[in-house]
Order: sequence, then structure tokens, then C-alpha cells
Amino acid sequence: MRDKFVNQMRFWGMLCHLSAIAAWMLVIYLLFIGVPLYLPLNILAPLMIWRYKKAKYPWIDFQGKESLNFQISLTLYTLAFIIISLLILVIAFALSIIDNNIFSQVSIIFNGLLFGSLILILAELSFQLFVVNFAALKAYKGEHYRYPFTIRLLR
Repeated sequence: MRDKFVNQMRFWGMLCHLSAIAAWMLVIYLLFIGVPLYLPLNILAPLMIWRYKKAKYPWIDFQGKESLNFQISLTLYTLAFIIISLLILVIAFALSIIDNNIFSQVSIIFNGLLFGSLILILAELSFQLFVVNFAALKAYKGEHYRYPFTIRLLR
């Protein structure tokens, strides 16, 4: 009976981490089929598991908080990159209005930002896939794991 409890606890701990990857795949699928809808599913999926299972399993409380902190951090980093990119584009566009000769440079800046965004998104997804799978494996083994580059909002 004790082994069944431990296995369930570890399974749900693992699911806290893997649910974020499943949510990202759903968001990517929605974008691929043309639905320009971004919902923070990578935060909602672990949040639901954590909220419903943390009282029953103390292990879920730790795993859920860790997963949520990492997903929130990734979302904040992505939003910061988007805001900085938009500011660069607005400044470049404003300069092109002032001086018509700069318009070709705005195009170069825009293309550079698109390429940089693509590289950043691929790097972020690859990093997340690796780290989340590693954390899920550690959770299933019953080991503590702390995500790197994480803002600890939930303690």
C-alpha cells in the first residue's frame, strides 16, 4: 500500500513538469493551424495539477511550485524579449519617418529581429524540453531538482 502511495505521488510530481511540455505542444499546434491565440497553458496545466494534488501529496507541493516558477520565469523572459523587440522596431520606424533614407535599415533591423526571434524560440523550446524532462525524471525518482534561471515567485 505504501509503494502505491509513493508511486502515485511521484507520478503526479512528474506530471507537474510534463504537463507544461504538453501545453506548449498544444500552443504550437494552435499556431501551426492558424489560430493566433496565446494562452499561458504552460502555466495553467501545472497550476491545475498543483492546486488539486498539493494537499494530498506534500511532494506535489514542491514539484508544482518548482514547475510553476520555471514556466512563469520563461513566460516573463519571453515577454521581456517581445517588449524590447517592439521598442527597437518603434524607434527604427520613427527614425525612418524622420529620414527616408533609413527605411532600408529598418527592413534590415526587422529581418534581424525575426531571425533572432526564431533562434531564441528554438533555443528556448530546446532548453525547456531538456530541462523539463530532466526535472520530470528526477521527480519520478523521488529526487529534488531546482530549475536553472528561475525566478522564485512561489516559495
